[in-house]
Amino acid sequence: MAGWLRIAAPSSLLQVGLLLLLLKARSSGKPFKKCAGDEPCVSSRPPVVIIPGDLGNQLEAKLDKPSVVHYICYKKTDSYFTLWLNLELLVPVAIDCWVDNIRLVYNSTTHTTSFPPGVDVRVPGNFGQTSPLEYLDPSRDSVGMYFFIIVQTLVDKGYTRDDDVRGAPYDWRKAPNENKQYFLDLQNMIEDMAKKAGGPVVLIAHSMGNLYTLYFLNQQPQAWKDKYIKSFIAIGPPWAGVAKTLRVVISGDNDRIPVISPLKMRSQQRTAVSTSWLFPYVHTWPKDQVLVQTPTANYTVLDYQQLYSDLDFKDGWLMRQDTESLIFDLTPPGVEVHCLYGTGINTSESFVYSDKFPNVEPKVVYGDGDGTVNLRSAIQCGRWIGKQKQPVTLKELPGCEHVTMLLNVTTVNYILSVLDSP
Repeated sequence: MAGWLRIAAPSSLLQVGLLLLLLKARSSGKPFKKCAGDEPCVSSRPPVVIIPGDLGNQLEAKLDKPSVVHYICYKKTDSYFTLWLNLELLVPVAIDCWVDNIRLVYNSTTHTTSFPPGVDVRVPGNFGQTSPLEYLDPSRDSVGMYFFIIVQTLVDKGYTRDDDVRGAPYDWRKAPNENKQYFLDLQNMIEDMAKKAGGPVVLIAHSMGNLYTLYFLNQQPQAWKDKYIKSFIAIGPPWAGVAKTLRVVISGDNDRIPVISPLKMRSQQRTAVSTSWLFPYVHTWPKDQVLVQTPTANYTVLDYQQLYSDLDFKDGWLMRQDTESLIFDLTPPGVEVHCLYGTGINTSESFVYSDKFPNVEPKVVYGDGDGTVNLRSAIQCGRWIGKQKQPVTLKELPGCEHVTMLLNVTTVNYILSVLDSP
């Protein structure tokens, strides 16, 4: 889970060049072995698979629609075009076209979602490519930078894009119960990479990608995990959900884009099943803590059904029921875990609404976290210590924001240390 636009802070972008220089200098610490003809051998480091978070990879669409919501909207396209991230679509009027194309349609009978009529959405490229998650904007504009620094650092260390470092992008609007083919593709890719490398794979996930990874690992036999997974690096993990998603569903979130109404974004955000999946969980949040306050009602983790009803969004309650059990028990993953989490950033903890609830911006009460993931949620990986034979390590990243922690020197160096470990 992250902001609706994964835009790296300008101050962080100014540090990117220096960061790359520092990491390149560090990369000389472990040279490749030499083979016949003085050619480099295959790296002794493990292959890497990257699982992005909510909104964390590109999506593209092709249209052949029976109707459109506005005369400026395209009804039919000859080819696929960028749906996310496409800044040209996130402007007044055009936003109506974008919302109508990227929304999902929930079927309360089958408990599944589908694309709107005449819309086909896919992840660009072939499964395993890193490009859809290095930059969210395919023009590779710095405002859409996501996993680029980490991938480029691995390449500087001798890895090869789409070979021994690969991406595992997916349709992040959906929860794992609707992405079964994705997990089959992920399993096959991990097995192929491990066989080629002669050793197990390191999984690196961010944000909601950690929940996807945990779900995936919980479905695998322990023998499979022992053979194919070396370790799991979890960055900014929302193990117990995040309070921010409540605001997204109630009144929308425009991520501080002044020309876009949060209510306009809400109409699409509610259709993403993954949003309701990420509501705070009762096993971690105090049952008496008021998360949403209005002049006439208070809502805790025990009051979601009433909240959805009061919002006249009953499909949302069905979505929550469809997904709550997927990782509810937080069953240990059965692999070595490195849990990296940010602290010291104001993070939405609860929301106070006026009598115009829900169609108004709330007053936000803040707590500790990384700006998106609440601290109490991020550290839940600590409950696995002593409950699995594999080690679990927690690493605090003071002052690290949810997305820009992927640009942080400490984060990248930590990943390198895991890859270099025996």
